[in-house]
Amino acid sequence: MTALYIDADACPVKVEAERVATRHKIHMYVVSNGGLRPSQNPLVETIIVPDGPDVADMWIAERAGVGDVVVTGDIPLAAKCVEAGAQVLKHNGEMLTQANIGNVLATRDLMTDLRAADPFRQGGGKGFTKADRSRFLDGLERALRLAIKAAV
Repeated sequence: MTALYIDADACPVKVEAERVATRHKIHMYVVSNGGLRPSQNPLVETIIVPDGPDVADMWIAERAGVGDVVVTGDIPLAAKCVEAGAQVLKHNGEMLTQANIGNVLATRDLMTDLRAADPFRQGGGKGFTKADRSRFLDGLERALRLAIKAAV
């Protein structure tokens, strides 16, 4: 049975994901180490994991597989879930697949190294836009359809 896993810490699209999951009658797991208001939706289960590095990621990675969808901005988690056969989507709607996850991991590692080499480097990512939200909704719809098809 298809499930939707949300890596909920700093996830800007939880409400949108819940709306799509409800429309498809898909069980959704919102996983974090706390600080979230639980949904009253019976299809949404809030999972609070203990504090610690990557505990929420490990919880998701141990469960997600073929027929599931994972929403995360965490690239190492995404790589594990892609390897397990899950459909993986970033918050901006970008699908992560076997074809592109290697390049995405390499870019992440390069950027980590560049930031470490220049501790005075300032700036963050660009802001989350309405266009990103719209791309996410389109991407989630596609990912869920693929996951449901794979689960059969």
